[in-house]
Amino acid sequence: MSQKNLQTQSGQQVQTQQQVQQQQLLPQQVLLVRLTEMPVEALQQRVEQECMENPWLEVSASPDPSEGGENGETDGWLSPRSEGSGEADVAFDYRSEEDMPDFLSGPSHSNDAAEYVSYDDTLSLTDRLREQMADFELTDHEKELMEYLIGSLDEDGLLGKSLPVLADEAELYQGITTSPEELEKVLHVLQQFDPPGIGARSLQECLLLQVRRDGKFPYREKFITLLSKYFDDFVHKRWSRLAQKLHVSLWDTEQMQKEVLRLNPRPGGSIGSKTSDRILAIQPDFLVDTDDDGTVTVTLAKGNQPSLVISPDAEGQKDAFVRQYVERGQMFITALQQRSETMMRTMQAIVSFQKPFFQTGDETLLRPMKLDDIASATGYDISTISRAAGSKYVETPFGTYPLKWLFSLRATKTDEGDDVTARQVKAVLHRIIEKEDKQEPLSDEHLTQMLRQKGFNIARRTVAKYREQMGIPVARMRK
Repeated sequence: MSQKNLQTQSGQQVQTQQQVQQQQLLPQQVLLVRLTEMPVEALQQRVEQECMENPWLEVSASPDPSEGGENGETDGWLSPRSEGSGEADVAFDYRSEEDMPDFLSGPSHSNDAAEYVSYDDTLSLTDRLREQMADFELTDHEKELMEYLIGSLDEDGLLGKSLPVLADEAELYQGITTSPEELEKVLHVLQQFDPPGIGARSLQECLLLQVRRDGKFPYREKFITLLSKYFDDFVHKRWSRLAQKLHVSLWDTEQMQKEVLRLNPRPGGSIGSKTSDRILAIQPDFLVDTDDDGTVTVTLAKGNQPSLVISPDAEGQKDAFVRQYVERGQMFITALQQRSETMMRTMQAIVSFQKPFFQTGDETLLRPMKLDDIASATGYDISTISRAAGSKYVETPFGTYPLKWLFSLRATKTDEGDDVTARQVKAVLHRIIEKEDKQEPLSDEHLTQMLRQKGFNIARRTVAKYREQMGIPVARMRK
């Protein structure tokens, strides 16, 4: 219920009441959101921190067999901290659906099941953005402008020059005729790419892009108002003044300050041209195994299922201070259980959708898959799927993969009308080039014809683009 002062024609002020319905996440929901988006290493740290801060929360002496993957298996629970540490850049890179929060994993608590992966992590920011162009309907001229804008981003993924200046420089140095209005239209498409905040022209726009992309961002509407109208107060950390302007409590203000840490002022800063020189040690979040008969089983990897209990010493305690910690511990345990269920349902739906790949390891069998597909299969909304899959890795008999790698939009159709992804086309294209006569390498036109013979209806310029993305030179350079 809010109050407003209205002025009548006689100049008198009349106070009226207006009922306004606002949706705010409860502390339990906020906790679940935060835990769900954490990869295994970050979760282990969070659990250990909670156990240290709550004297009545402790690790169970024996794991709960009711938790786990299919068949009730529990692959692991909170393990003692081991010596050594490893750092992994697990920035999520979805295509135009939802953003996935970035986590910089801290000290690893277990060396079990660590794998070395390179995949998309070997790509520079420019390469990642260029790959995402295929997911949007762009004309040839718009693609040219998109390439130009991507090349104009600084190392943080931000656009430092104004659009009028970029339009002039495009014609002067690139021979591209365009206008600020035309660049603005293409820039809005670029700002739908990942990581969220890419292509922003200011810190304010960068943060707004991230909050607007996340439909479940706690205090989302308040943050949009804060960043849009009170950005100067935000920059100078005038939180008391902001609390009054936003009509929120001190507790809400404290929570909002914590949520600020989720925003990244340098969306492209963790992805650079030197990324390809780095091989990352990854601790998987899921384990997928395939039997000889093709049966695929899913379990949560070690560290994802800490078995926590309230200390027996808390029983019978009437002290309010103790009860407060007991309730906090019970809420944390419940959130962990809900996280495990969400993670398992999400991974099982992904495996069911991509079963041929998990049975064979053949990436050409990967079907086009979007967040919507898994959301429909699980009953969760898209943002929940994005949190459950973001920054997560799955270990299979064929290698360890980031879950983001399994998602892809349709690139074209086969003669039979089946949808295929750009990754499938690239895999077939790579095989054709591998088998070509090195004395007479195939031109892009010949490659296009061979792909069409295999049922892939694809244009020559698309073949050239995929070849360049895979780092394969033109025919005359392959002799």
